Amino acid sequence: MQIQGELRIRDYCELAEVSRSSYYRRWQQRQPSEEEMALRSALQRMALSRRHYGYRRLTRWLRRDGWSINHKRVLRLMREDNLLSLRRKRFVITTNSDHGWRVYPNLARSMSLSGINQLWVADLTYVRLREEFIYVGIILDVYSRRVVGWSIGERLDSNLAQQALSKALQSGSPQIHHSDRGVQYACRDYVAMLEQRGIQISMSRPGNPYDNAFAESFMKTLKSEEVDGRHYANLKQAEQSIRIFIEEFYNSERLHSALGYRSPVDFEAVATGSDWAGKTEAAPRHIA
Repeated sequence: MQIQGELRIRDYCELAEVSRSSYYRRWQQRQPSEEEMALRSALQRMALSRRHYGYRRLTRWLRRDGWSINHKRVLRLMREDNLLSLRRKRFVITTNSDHGWRVYPNLARSMSLSGINQLWVADLTYVRLREEFIYVGIILDVYSRRVVGWSIGERLDSNLAQQALSKALQSGSPQIHHSDRGVQYACRDYVAMLEQRGIQISMSRPGNPYDNAFAESFMKTLKSEEVDGRHYANLKQAEQSIRIFIEEFYNSERLHSALGYRSPVDFEAVATGSDWAGKTEAAPRHIA
């Protein structure tokens, strides 16, 4: 578009006594821009696959793919298409270990697991709505990675943790229940629910998130694959979406490399021998 024979656009505009801005404005009005549509499509794909990238970094990616573009144009297009990167969320503390309840030793460390319902781990996290935070509690079977219980609510209290535990206990009981030292798990009512089932209680060492790595890993998956980039209007919508993610996708369909690229439900079927006649049994796994 810059060269027309031996003359440039500037030369033609001077000869016609027309400003270049007027020429380009009329050209854009009359000529549908295939290049613009292709660029928007590429930018949409990149922005959605790299949700936390800003316009400068996306500009670099576009240039690597052969686009001749500057960061100002990328920023304009992202504004017009509502693709600007999500703001970093305000940090919310979900673990309060400053309490007077008993703290239990870490029994989960270095366990060797050979089946389901040997070790359950529990954790809490937050989800941001438009104007408030809500909270999610989960309980995970470490051997199969299946979420055996979960709950969601507006208050970060023991009731949230108890609801997840109550749901999990409907399908069985573990030998050991492991969590962090938060008051939600150390309080009398929660401990009583575990002791009534004869479940041993285990808690992480202070300031060591690796002691509850399996629960932390699931929370990271929940955030990156479901929560981040979503705009839940209210608690009901968030609960419905998270339920579908956990029960219909994560437990039933999501493949885990640690499980031989099976879903948790399929891995449990292998481990228990149900509907998997002739299949190789799952091997014991060591918890570091």
